Amino acid sequence: MRALYSRNEKGRIKKTADIYTRAEHGIDRSDVDADAVKIIRRLQHHGFESYVVGGAVRDLILGKHPKDFDIATSATPNQIRKLFRNSRIIGKRFRLVHIFFREKIIEVSTFRAQDSEGFKNVFGTIEEDVFRRDFSANALYYDPEKETVVDYVGGVADLKRGVLQAIIPLKRMFTEDPVRMIRAIKYASMGNLSLPWLVKRRIRRDSELLGSVPASRITEELFKILGSGSSESVFGLLVEYDLFRHILPRFHQLLARNPQKFRMTFFSRLGELDAYRTSVRPIERSDAIAALIADYLLFYSELAYQRRIATRDAYFAAKEVLFPVTPANREVDTAVDLVFRRKKALIDGAPLFRT
Repeated sequence: MRALYSRNEKGRIKKTADIYTRAEHGIDRSDVDADAVKIIRRLQHHGFESYVVGGAVRDLILGKHPKDFDIATSATPNQIRKLFRNSRIIGKRFRLVHIFFREKIIEVSTFRAQDSEGFKNVFGTIEEDVFRRDFSANALYYDPEKETVVDYVGGVADLKRGVLQAIIPLKRMFTEDPVRMIRAIKYASMGNLSLPWLVKRRIRRDSELLGSVPASRITEELFKILGSGSSESVFGLLVEYDLFRHILPRFHQLLARNPQKFRMTFFSRLGELDAYRTSVRPIERSDAIAALIADYLLFYSELAYQRRIATRDAYFAAKEVLFPVTPANREVDTAVDLVFRRKKALIDGAPLFRT
């Protein structure tokens, strides 16, 4: 392991980061998206620092195969846009660049300044950018050209210890962005990482903040969880930390009424979805919705007690129980159709998906 050094304000040399080699971090470059590598190569060729960053690096070190590869660079959005004609600048509070490859999008962000509060559009250096990230496991920078991981915050050691360690001070960690509570639970569950006691306490204290999050962001996080292959375990922790009620409040009410029955149906259906995600990749959002609403429509809703359930009535019942999650209408339609095609088998105890 090598190290990066810099001088402090008094001119003294200090170590700022550890640099892990291929033999030390264990990432196989062939597991990195080829288009992400091409982007980094072009940016570096034009003199810009560029790395794969965030969850992809975390997952690669843990031996997983991430689907999304985000890139962080010293190039500004306008400089990135000039280098890639297949790109578009998005965002107002903090500008990002999306680079398009057919149906795939790779997100490229410019290093953020450390004093950039929230999502303000203030750019900085890699040394500052690292301290704008949430957890040390997500603050690792992988250079596929040199095959090295640059670690400013001890993230590699935390991963080896199996700990999800916060970087941002906890007093503003979740007040700045309440969705980080959901992500903390997701990262811990999917990576088999433990949450420090202080993080757990802060999540329980700040859980009410999720009530102010826009429905679009809750919807986005929900479908990321449902498509992860670990939704059953993630939702189990969301219930434990009292976050579930802010994501799917109608389902939370059903859980409160009959915890044992609800866990046997809702969570077993999530387990089926996870198994289906493992054998058939990727799952459709309509499949995920069907896993959520199947038992509600057939066993819990008022419609379940009628001999015949009209498809249109089931559609509106599904929309109501999913609130505030706002999937596309066509996705709900497709999900309801799937449940109805499998209705008799489901009532007889069969699984929702045929694998």
